Amino acid sequence: MLETELKTAGAQVVRTLPAGVLFTANAETEMRANLHSRIATRILRKVGFTRYRKEEHIYRAALDLPWPDWFDVDKTIAVKVGAQNSPLKSLNFITLKIKDAICDRFREETRSRPSVEPSAPDVPVYAFLTSDSATFYLDTSGEPLFKRGYRVETGAASLKENLAAGLLMLSGWEPGSPLLDPMCGAGTILLEAADMRLNRAPGRGRHFAFEHYRDFDAALWKRIRAEAAAKEKPLARLPLFGADLDRWVLDKARNNIAAAGLEKVIELRVSDALELSAPTPVGTIVTNPPYGERLGDADDLAAWYPLLGDWLKKNFSGWDAWIISGDPLLPKAIGLKASRRIPLFNGPLETRFLQYRVVAGSMREKPTAS
Repeated sequence: MLETELKTAGAQVVRTLPAGVLFTANAETEMRANLHSRIATRILRKVGFTRYRKEEHIYRAALDLPWPDWFDVDKTIAVKVGAQNSPLKSLNFITLKIKDAICDRFREETRSRPSVEPSAPDVPVYAFLTSDSATFYLDTSGEPLFKRGYRVETGAASLKENLAAGLLMLSGWEPGSPLLDPMCGAGTILLEAADMRLNRAPGRGRHFAFEHYRDFDAALWKRIRAEAAAKEKPLARLPLFGADLDRWVLDKARNNIAAAGLEKVIELRVSDALELSAPTPVGTIVTNPPYGERLGDADDLAAWYPLLGDWLKKNFSGWDAWIISGDPLLPKAIGLKASRRIPLFNGPLETRFLQYRVVAGSMREKPTAS
């Protein structure tokens, strides 16, 4: 899905990797990819590569890079290092060495050095180490791209926006067709669905790190943003339905929806999921029910999941239901056969995204409660 997004933005894809896509692009494509990608977490511009055996080799390689050609000394910086199978003992130490190299290069050329701002730098620098190589990147996104700029409230188990968008795409939901999230929490799935239907660029309400680089073309960026805004569809009530049993949680969803300007687009109600009826004859359910990682007691959930299956069979014949779960056992208690099981990661948690095609049938008999 990410490869498709990048090609649409104008990228030349070189190859897909386990956790990303390697591509070539000009400045315009870099901007478009940041503005329009619903799936990417960040877009990194590769600026250097070296082989190494010890920390000093990485320092020298970083010092040799022309940092002052890429950004001004008055921009704040922060360095982050990731590694896989690196023999170095301390990533914190090598992070400091790369920061020192950047500052030393600026001192050599400008007799001044950039300031470090760990939490919100103008220019985030990223380095990735393998067992014998180091690659240096300028982060063109800044804050992660899943931070769309609209969400003001989060729930106890909120999905990241790019994961929510990915779930919608994987489900085959067609923008404009009915969608229900019966346990909507902070409303992330519904907000992503509304933006997809209205053709609104996910990055329209935020800034990006590339705006701080010396090669930033403000006129080009203004044109790209204007083109995206011109393609947006007018606001109108959409068949997007959400519910949550917790009134306080649903208030968070309402605040997020209002911040995104979508209060007239999405319909919300306070309700136990199992008391909802299908709002339309056919549609799609995409939801993130509790599965014990953060919410819900295990015994209570084991008793609740069979009720979820009964509720789907009774009320949603003809619908597609998609559920993400981090528990390998709980979905089996639903009593319906999953037609697809897609492995995904929700942050560090391995999950399954499960499809249930709901067809009319008799309810299974439940034992009488003692």
